[in-house]
Amino acid sequence: MDLFLSCDFVVQIPRFAFEKFPGSQPILTTQMKSVGEAMAVGRTFQESFQKAVRSLEYGYAGWGCSQVKELNYDMEQLKYSLRVPNPERIHAIYAAMKRGMQIDEIFELSFIDRWFLTQLKELVDVESFLLSHNLSDLTNVDFFEVKRRGFSDKQIAFATKSSEKEVRNRRLSLGVTPAYKRVDTCAAEFEANTPYMYSSYDFECESAPTTRKKVLILGGGPNRIGQGIEFDYCCCHASFALQVCILLFFINWIRFQVFFCYEQF
Repeated sequence: MDLFLSCDFVVQIPRFAFEKFPGSQPILTTQMKSVGEAMAVGRTFQESFQKAVRSLEYGYAGWGCSQVKELNYDMEQLKYSLRVPNPERIHAIYAAMKRGMQIDEIFELSFIDRWFLTQLKELVDVESFLLSHNLSDLTNVDFFEVKRRGFSDKQIAFATKSSEKEVRNRRLSLGVTPAYKRVDTCAAEFEANTPYMYSSYDFECESAPTTRKKVLILGGGPNRIGQGIEFDYCCCHASFALQVCILLFFINWIRFQVFFCYEQF
């Protein structure tokens, strides 16, 4: 992707837990089978997608740069995972690309739009670039290009055979840090007093920090059935108790709970 558009890309991925339902088949149909979801915002689709994958709390640091089980599938198993919708199909796509399958072949099996497959193929190409370099070889420009595509320090560490701490120290020594972007909650109809924000490796920071006393409310991770209402209730009442004289910040994996809290005011 040579052109980075000046817009926000939103990716939302459902979370499945078929292990909680013995006897059920992990096959996705028109019937709702998710137990929650995670949502991510970034300046590129690739960044948002990688953020969403690691926010699902399945143990992935992102998409790729890991030893997923699908890499050990034989070709028939892999084609079946591409053809039949299932929660792990995104990782089957990764394994297929690593095994040399072309975008058109994956499309014919999965019917996933070629635009998305092209975006994912570029992530595999970036991984190949990282695998062929040592951490000390990566420049400031390399880091920005990799981070703008959503790769976490842990993924970079996997590819460069180094530790996450070493990657972080190298990145900071090169001056590569995230900026914070604002999303207008009022769609520019009028000024938004409560915009939400996300981090991205972009050159312009829109955080507008202040010297006011602040409180940070930490969210509970990906929304899950049985958790949402209690979580929203607690956050709303924490906000009610603090909003009089303190600037509030709310961090969570999914913005809907931010909206729920906002609507209560």
